[in-house]
Amino acid sequence: MNMDFKRKLPIPKEIKERFPLTPEMVAVKAARDAEIKAIFEGRDERFVLVIGPCSADRADSVLEYITRLARVAQQVREKIFIIPRIYTNKPRTTGDGYMGMLHQPDPQGGSDILGGLLAIRDLHLKVLRDTGFSCADEMLYPENYRYLSDLISYATVGARSVENQFHRLVASGLSIPVGMKNPISGDLSVMMNSIASAQCAHTFLYRGWEVESQGNPLAHAILRGYVSKEGQAVPNCRTEDLLRLCESYNALGLANPAVIVDTNHANSGKQWQEQPRIAMEVLKSRCESRDVKRLVKGLMIESYLEDGAGKAGEGIYGKSITDPCLGWEKTERLILELADQL
Repeated sequence: MNMDFKRKLPIPKEIKERFPLTPEMVAVKAARDAEIKAIFEGRDERFVLVIGPCSADRADSVLEYITRLARVAQQVREKIFIIPRIYTNKPRTTGDGYMGMLHQPDPQGGSDILGGLLAIRDLHLKVLRDTGFSCADEMLYPENYRYLSDLISYATVGARSVENQFHRLVASGLSIPVGMKNPISGDLSVMMNSIASAQCAHTFLYRGWEVESQGNPLAHAILRGYVSKEGQAVPNCRTEDLLRLCESYNALGLANPAVIVDTNHANSGKQWQEQPRIAMEVLKSRCESRDVKRLVKGLMIESYLEDGAGKAGEGIYGKSITDPCLGWEKTERLILELADQL
């Protein structure tokens, strides 16, 4: 094999024992999971916001951002349920660039997977302890999910992973909502097949075990736009796109039809400042169609302390070093406007 085995990493149980949850934190996480489940099952009409940095780059700025978010969440709690994004691994189309805190706990340093495992658990733990938020993370590496399984309340399978069989199998064994993004090509059948697979029971190999999953009825769609053959960003968040997704759900007869609309990525053409406009257009679509209102459970928004994006070497506190994000002032204004419209 053309690779070097550098060191044996601790198993999830060992990392969890090093960074344990208190009984109070376990109770908070369980209560939030129950609330999120009720929303996706249609028993709670609150609107979900999965919101936060494109990728978590440093613990201090992420914690400050989520602390601010907690204050706003209290103001809108009757209408909006906020799930902060703490995305600790970053998929790269070409394999180049910052790959997230799991790989580089110091974004200006080299790769350190062991340090990354400790850093991402410590960050999720501090956020739960200090703010009462259990958060969202992307399931880029399914075999790593158990390092954070007692902390995460929402998981996503990205546009580059949604067709992967292993991601679908592991998603079928999770007890939290898992959002399946449409692939970069825009082929919705790939996303719908992924949801269908995740909702089924399976037997498969996981971390050296033969395991049986029960199926995940909370697996659902995330629309993030797509890229045409000509390389152009094409949104798929308009009313006609949402109605088409309703038809796809009806044809397959899946449990708990739901979609989270991603306001960035190809839906905005990565024009981060367009996210408020897109968010309001989605709310308008919900008002125009009862079917769309039932289907659209919320939005995914990329947001951080500072507008836009910079480079890892610049080290600007609270500014994304991957995709550009909506800054804090615009974020706070958007959340309050959404609550008013809802």
